Amino acid sequence: MRLKTTREKRILYFKTTLRIFLYGLIVMAGFIYMTCGTWTKAVVLVPTAVCVALNADVLVSAFVGAFCGFLIDIACERLFGYNAVLLAVFCAAISLVYELYFRKRFFNYLWITALAAFLQCRLDYEFYYKMWNYENVERIFHTMTLKVWGYTMISAVIIYIIFAVINKFLMPKAHLTIEDVIKTS
Repeated sequence: MRLKTTREKRILYFKTTLRIFLYGLIVMAGFIYMTCGTWTKAVVLVPTAVCVALNADVLVSAFVGAFCGFLIDIACERLFGYNAVLLAVFCAAISLVYELYFRKRFFNYLWITALAAFLQCRLDYEFYYKMWNYENVERIFHTMTLKVWGYTMISAVIIYIIFAVINKFLMPKAHLTIEDVIKTS
């Protein structure tokens, strides 16, 4: 096992703090974006929560998902906690799946984000529009819900690039010692 010097620990703490601060800035920028303008725009907090879930453990992923869900509830004027529960479950599941099965690849991120965003948009449509048997309620799904999902997927690409740059420079790198390499071979 390789021991870290005091300087390496300070650098690790600084990088981790800076990375978490930048994650928070991205979440706040997404919330500000969601509260401005019309209803037909991307729900950018879903891909943001998924990006955090890719690199965090289950508890942190669930917390970030719940926080982003609360912000979506506030921005979209939904029942407080509705999206928080959904995103907490999605992010915890995504974290587990990435920890056990998937590699951190763009294609895996894209289809998991597409699935999470579609489920969130579909459940939103079901509970807030279709359930009340409005006349021509299918038009809302085709004209608004699918458009929001499409915008969310376009924003997911941009958010992934931003998170990839942040993680490239600020994510701690695992150092292997000669003993670790010999044991794994």
